[in-house]
Amino acid sequence: MALGALKAEEPVSEKVGVSKVVVIPVRQQIASPELYILRRGIKEAIEQEVDTVVLDMETPGGALDVTFEMLKALEKFQGKTITYINNEAISAGALIAAGTDEIHFAPGAIIGAAAPVLATGGEIDETMRGKIVSYLKARVRSISEGKGYRGEVISAMIDMDYELKIDDEVIKPKGELLSLTATEAMKMYGNPPQPLLGAGISATLTELLDGVHGAGNYSVLMLEVTWSEKLAQYLTALTPILLGIGMLGLFVEFKTPGFGIFGIGGLFLLGLVFLGQYAAGLSGHEPMLIFALGLVLVAVDLFFFPGTFVLALAGLTMMLGSLVWSMADLWPNEPIEISGDIFFRPLVNVASGVLLAVVIFIAMLKFLPRGGPWGGMILEAAVRGEPGVFAESESGANSLIGQRGVAATALFPSGQVEIAGRRYEAKLAVGFADVGAPVVVTGQGEFGLMVEVLA
Repeated sequence: MALGALKAEEPVSEKVGVSKVVVIPVRQQIASPELYILRRGIKEAIEQEVDTVVLDMETPGGALDVTFEMLKALEKFQGKTITYINNEAISAGALIAAGTDEIHFAPGAIIGAAAPVLATGGEIDETMRGKIVSYLKARVRSISEGKGYRGEVISAMIDMDYELKIDDEVIKPKGELLSLTATEAMKMYGNPPQPLLGAGISATLTELLDGVHGAGNYSVLMLEVTWSEKLAQYLTALTPILLGIGMLGLFVEFKTPGFGIFGIGGLFLLGLVFLGQYAAGLSGHEPMLIFALGLVLVAVDLFFFPGTFVLALAGLTMMLGSLVWSMADLWPNEPIEISGDIFFRPLVNVASGVLLAVVIFIAMLKFLPRGGPWGGMILEAAVRGEPGVFAESESGANSLIGQRGVAATALFPSGQVEIAGRRYEAKLAVGFADVGAPVVVTGQGEFGLMVEVLA
């Protein structure tokens, strides 16, 4: 059945008796993009008070760690969850299906063969395989309680040495893995009789939903895997590197005059971090707004109140806090708990980014003129072919106090001034100045001369 057979509709909450349904595709190998769209879909379903979430599944399996994360996300939704096996649910797909309330099948669909293997497809060491199988069976039992034969059936899909026997009929002997067709999954066993695994066979998703909610009694929101969710798979893996280089770019930008490639590059990289977390279903818009507010506070401190550091410290705290917030897996309608499980990985990512920025900065000092962590940040870019100079000695700087010159570059608030035909690094105490503005030297600062604009 093609996805186009079911049209996406806007939820109709005003009509009495209309149930809301979200359909989430699980149509590829189980990997990060599938987790991201599931997490996004479940969070949207919670926020919109959706009644039913349907996984439209066709997957050959995939990563076990991602499977566990998807099962955790499904547990967050308090409404009905349904898996519609639209062709096949192999390996990890069978485990995810086992975590939903009902498993429905398309005609001819199959489910099974969920034994763990290496990412390369090879066999796991026997001892390790035994441990993983034992753990998987325990997880399956925990999510299958009260769901008929499901725990036993999925265990038979995981463990070759498990014999599935109901009454006197051996359904799966030892030495092989269980796989079921839609018809086999619907076969009745026991007293009173109940299906082995399935809850129904439907030719289309529409037929399934008509049976669950009644024709015309539901509205559907169909989600799709977006390009950003696929991109997020790589962005989230590179988060510490993007953070480190992005923060370094902003730091260098704040220590050089004007606004150029370092600032643009730093903001772009941090923007990619937020994009990755948003597409991964972790972050909303709020962390980015907090980051922007923190950036404004830092800019105000640097441009209008240099040397006070009060606003800059508050802004930096907001920026780092927003980065941690953007990477925390927070859920709607749940109180935020300050726990290691939620914030450990975000804190490690941000700390790694800060450490990387420091390491790169220290390495840069070896290639920049004038040693020391402050001297290395002095701008040496040529302006009209003449490099800037720094009055390093206190006596040299004092001899310039009271002398007049002009701004050779824009001062925002740092830049270069020209005095008696020579250029010097300089900084305004307050505000900014355009190129050519008359200035007077008032003292020496950490990065060069301190100047004021003449009226």
